[in-house]
Amino acid sequence: QVQLVESGGGLVQAGGSLRLSCAASGSINVMGWFRQAPGKQRELVAVIRSDGTTKYADSVKGRFTISRDNVRKTVALQMNSLKSEETAVYYCAAGLGLFGTWSINYWGQGTQVTVSS
Repeated sequence: QVQLVESGGGLVQAGGSLRLSCAASGSINVMGWFRQAPGKQRELVAVIRSDGTTKYADSVKGRFTISRDNVRKTVALQMNSLKSEETAVYYCAAGLGLFGTWSINYWGQGTQVTVSS
């Protein structure tokens, strides 16, 4: 079992930046971020493998950057040019990523990101 602890959520104005961080209790192949806005399904934001391979949602490409530190077992999400519609609870996620998949097995408790217009 891998436990995930997020930090860095908060309130920011539209066009601003915010950085989310997540620490894992153990080493794991895939780490990343999902988000869930009120009344909507949880959706992928960005994920990264231990080898550095990344996958982003089309809506955040060029504005968000995911990174990880395999030694410290942390993953971070730098979010720039934030939009009001990106207000959501952001969840840290991790998974085994077997056979080249991006499968997720573990979730953090979530951190609120509010973007004011």
